[in-house]
Amino acid sequence: MATPASRRVPDLHARVQPATDWIGLGDATVLLGVSPATLRRWSDDGRVPVFTTPGGHRRYSRRALTALVPRRAPRPTLGRLGASADRIARAYRRPLRWPEPPVAPAVDRAWLDRLPVEELDAFRARGRTLVEELLLYLDAEPGSPAAAGHLDLAVAAAAHHGREMARLGCSTVAAVETFLAFRAPFVSEMMRLARRPGLDAAEATRLLSAVEAALDRLLVAAIEGHAEGKAGAADGLSGRAHGAGSEGSGSGRSGGPASP
Repeated sequence: MATPASRRVPDLHARVQPATDWIGLGDATVLLGVSPATLRRWSDDGRVPVFTTPGGHRRYSRRALTALVPRRAPRPTLGRLGASADRIARAYRRPLRWPEPPVAPAVDRAWLDRLPVEELDAFRARGRTLVEELLLYLDAEPGSPAAAGHLDLAVAAAAHHGREMARLGCSTVAAVETFLAFRAPFVSEMMRLARRPGLDAAEATRLLSAVEAALDRLLVAAIEGHAEGKAGAADGLSGRAHGAGSEGSGSGRSGGPASP
């Protein structure tokens, strides 16, 4: 009669594995996602490698069990789920929805309507760049160089947006409000995708968490860009004022400006 698998002594390969590779019945059931009774039956049938300690406890190789766990297919891309830059861009063609207090104080919101056509086109182009790079970032392998590269490009676009807002004379609050107006439709689209049948609860949660974290970083970049733009404008004004003062003092030393 064959020796039950649960009584077999580990082979030579098993003996040289690190001690930490061996786990108990409880950890093994969690790893495989089965009940203790099922795992015992699989062990006795020889379907799962196992050995029993002198004290009667079953031990399983973590590496052997991991090899038995079916690999889940990667999350469907956002494009396959129905997201695209064009689809999201349509949400921005509707009248701009500004956040209501207490999200941000009231400001003069008519500045956008007063922009020249070329400035408005540039404003929209930056928004499209943000959408495209965010979608590519969310579809890239987390922590990969590709993901970092797409996020860096999105951060650069957000910082540029802040500098341009400062150049146009808009306040920090106005810059934040425009970013929040960009953020709301994007988050709404991502929440719609998270409810699609192609995503399970864990994948949906990871997606929305990544969206929120990325948008938070972009908001900070926009604020920092606005501060840099204001500082640059102030330095320019200071330099022009200093130059004008130098010219005035020079004229005074030469007897004043010439009469017309």
